[in-house]
Amino acid sequence: MKLKDATILITGANRGLGLEFARQALARGARKVYAGARDPSQVTLPGLVPIALDVTNSAQIAAAAADLGDVDIVVNNAGIATLGGLLDGENTEAMRRMLDTNVFGMLHMSKAFAPVLAKNGGGALLNVLSVASWLSAPMLAAYAVSKAAAWSLTNGLRNELREQNTQVLGLHVGFIDTDLTRGLEVPKLTPEFVVTRSYEALEAGASEVAVDEFTQQVKRGLSAEPGIYIDFAR
Repeated sequence: MKLKDATILITGANRGLGLEFARQALARGARKVYAGARDPSQVTLPGLVPIALDVTNSAQIAAAAADLGDVDIVVNNAGIATLGGLLDGENTEAMRRMLDTNVFGMLHMSKAFAPVLAKNGGGALLNVLSVASWLSAPMLAAYAVSKAAAWSLTNGLRNELREQNTQVLGLHVGFIDTDLTRGLEVPKLTPEFVVTRSYEALEAGASEVAVDEFTQQVKRGLSAEPGIYIDFAR
């Protein structure tokens, strides 16, 4: 799916990775870039079309799908992360919020815009996942559950949308230097690098991309015996 002359909708586009998706879409010649955000007044990059869009708000999603009939590509970027494990009782509600945003938000956006993409020739979904789709560690265990579910959702969407010629690209990546990872003392990738690799994969017609070397190693390790995910957190 080529970006030049395409119309793109990006969720969570007011900052971080979403903003970089928007910036590079313009640079690659997109005809129009809709920037979805809970508060569209925070979308200040020239050339973007701000859209009030909270992916946990079904009414806003429905309104966007009804109004934005020219969309060719949806970048399901919006996501949240809360540190914590699975057995921490105080983290249960945080995990519900992550599932609501990271999984059901992606599902509802994809369902709402699938008919729009079909009408426009098929188009594409680009779903932002994570290396945490495949690995779990106590610090991010609840978040990993949401990303593993989002990976499975992405695989299911690919199967169901294949007949209408919609490309579904799953983006797996390690830590990115954005507000989401602020305070974490770990190696981080730049948003510029991640988006460049993601758009290259999209334009190449790929179904999945592991952006960085660590994520690529993890993907290869899934078929090891024991799998890399078994003893990773020890």
